Amino acid sequence: MNTTNPCLLFTGRHYHLAASRWGRRLLSLHVAFERGLWRLLVAGDDVAKRSFDIVASSLALVAISPLWALIALLIKLEDGGPVIFTQTRVGKHGREFRMYKFRSMRPDAEQRLRELLARNQHRAGVTFKLKDDPRITRVGRWLRKFSFDELPQFYNVLIGDMSLVGPRPPVPREVALYSLADRRRLAIKPGITCIWQISGRAQIDFHGQVELDVSYIETRSFWTDLRILCRTVPAVLSGTGAY
Repeated sequence: MNTTNPCLLFTGRHYHLAASRWGRRLLSLHVAFERGLWRLLVAGDDVAKRSFDIVASSLALVAISPLWALIALLIKLEDGGPVIFTQTRVGKHGREFRMYKFRSMRPDAEQRLRELLARNQHRAGVTFKLKDDPRITRVGRWLRKFSFDELPQFYNVLIGDMSLVGPRPPVPREVALYSLADRRRLAIKPGITCIWQISGRAQIDFHGQVELDVSYIETRSFWTDLRILCRTVPAVLSGTGAY
């Protein structure tokens, strides 16, 4: 019975090839082929993801247009302020972009943030979450419960700033507090939903969010995205963990 390790035979074959000039060229071609095949597989998955993002976000923007009009009317009727809230967020590799949301807070919310930081319920202090945030309007509380305030981000997906699935985009103030390990979540394009959005939403602290985001980045695929999207619908409609 032959007990020679196949890996050693494989290594030995390559060693003998490397002993000659033509053998080294052959090995270089083999490595280049393997590298090109890997890049093609990765690029193919990225192309499928981007294509799906464009089609799905376009359909969503058309489908939600009646709801969009209703939400805009309710926001205007409550306080007369702007309907859309625009904020600078940090995307892939630290690139900043303008993210859009339905306004769910009072117009002076950003100015009042500093006085509320001491009441932050996320202990790490990187992200800010306050269950009974006094800045949230009555309409805004309803929008946030079902994540309707995030609907304008389908436009961000359409123009390529975001993806349907990916880590949520942080604000620059949060990124300034990131450790090197935390910055791993900036390795890919941010998304509207991801694993922690279907696993507890605001109830998960920052470090838990990072762990789930990194887990997604390391195992992501087109089919994983589809599973997350399917689980997002019931998670959003239940309103669990949203505030």
